[in-house]
Amino acid sequence: MNINGKHFTSIWMEEKGDVKIIDQRKLPFDWVIETLSTVEDFYQAIRQMKVRGAPLIGTTAAFGMMVATREALLTDDFAKSLKEAANYLKTSRPTAVDLFYAIDRMEAYILAQAVDNHILAKATTAALTYQKENIQNCKSIGENGLEIIQNIADEKGGEVVHILTHCNAGWLATDDYGTATAPIYLAHDRGIRVHVWVDETRPRNQGARLTAWELRQHGVPHTVIADNTGGHLMQHHLVDMVLVGSDRTTRSGDVANKIGTYLKALAAKDNGVPFYVALPSSTIDWTLDDGLAEIPIEERSPDEVTFIDGLHDQALTRVRLTPEGSLAANYAFDVTPARLVTGLITEKGVCKASKEGISRLFGDEMGEM
Repeated sequence: MNINGKHFTSIWMEEKGDVKIIDQRKLPFDWVIETLSTVEDFYQAIRQMKVRGAPLIGTTAAFGMMVATREALLTDDFAKSLKEAANYLKTSRPTAVDLFYAIDRMEAYILAQAVDNHILAKATTAALTYQKENIQNCKSIGENGLEIIQNIADEKGGEVVHILTHCNAGWLATDDYGTATAPIYLAHDRGIRVHVWVDETRPRNQGARLTAWELRQHGVPHTVIADNTGGHLMQHHLVDMVLVGSDRTTRSGDVANKIGTYLKALAAKDNGVPFYVALPSSTIDWTLDDGLAEIPIEERSPDEVTFIDGLHDQALTRVRLTPEGSLAANYAFDVTPARLVTGLITEKGVCKASKEGISRLFGDEMGEM
């Protein structure tokens, strides 16, 4: 994606080996680039949500394992040190399966190499390869989802296609392109008239702060709405499709995404609005069938509910929203059952949110059903 005319990915490695990230907690009010140098830096970046979004968490973890390789070379027991770093990074966030996928993939690859002068270079190449695959997967998701938007535009005779999205499943949540936003960007670039309803996505406001900022940078028409507005818009035929991302999807098609996604799916079902989920295959948890029972739901600090950050007098300011002493609960995700999902948009194509549909695209990866 281009920011003020310059191309960026959400995480990148410079020539001398420094890993850089955009501190997303500061957007859209401040542009802060941070260097990650130690395993602890990577852990804190994921935990504190300096980086967020399932695919980007995966790439960050892959680079974290590269740095873990460098640190392990300074110890007496390389394999033990690497495994400890892998296990530690896995505790940073519980829901997004890309985190575990990336760490396991990097750990298995690194431990299979000879511990010699080339192992760090090999780990670096593996992390960069992981990122390249992520970027290509998102581009392919965009191309596969573009056809859906094109079909709606054709049915409407070229009128504006109104798309509702939730949270931020854009390039900031991936490495580039995004998942849910990838088809939107491609549609806009190809001259299809699109407009995006952007859920604010309380309590961290990733929609209002990040998705709106992304869309504005790309020139995509959009309107920020309160989270509870979507159902009203659907009732009045102002939404043509809902398009969201996923942090973990079961092999049966249940989808864990940012809290509030389930409510949008219910409203879409009641109003006959197609509800699509865009995700790379790294977000599919092949070990799970029942999302509601088996997907761990992260509970974050109640401070994210009781306080809000915003710009005041050109300074990022934190203010309290609730009475002192009132308790707050902060569930970060919810699970949308497969029956409410019209289809899954993946890098391999679009399929039904079901074992059969997913098997058609990913049969070799599903293992024993």
